[in-house]
Amino acid sequence: MNKNGEVYLDASVLVALLTNDPFTARAEAFIRANTPVLIVSDFAAAEFASAIARRVRTGEISLDDGRIGFSTFDVWTARATRREQTKAADVAAAEAFLRRLDLNLRTADALNIAIAQRLGATLVTFDEKMAASARMLEVATEEA
Repeated sequence: MNKNGEVYLDASVLVALLTNDPFTARAEAFIRANTPVLIVSDFAAAEFASAIARRVRTGEISLDDGRIGFSTFDVWTARATRREQTKAADVAAAEAFLRRLDLNLRTADALNIAIAQRLGATLVTFDEKMAASARMLEVATEEA
């Protein structure tokens, strides 16, 4: 973890924390074991919303469960996290990362890494490919 104790949570961790997910126990244990400043960006919030909506569309969860998931997310992030807005500089940095042909990144991953980098926060994710690219970009990472 970085010196200031701030961690940036990507959508994989948010989904695990706030829904029934294979990584839920690990995500909860990470939060219990650490007392960091938890950061959630507007972009990660949109990715969380996409994941919940996809689960509703595919019938994995009910419409009511989807609404409960959104409500839980809204209450938890308001109470327990610092919200950050994506900036134009984050998009520009993500584009630069994507233009590097030595990184195995998708656009969403590049944008999450760029936001964490700008904030000087440790990126917490379950996505090993994203974590590996973040480390190549000298962004601190930690697996939940």
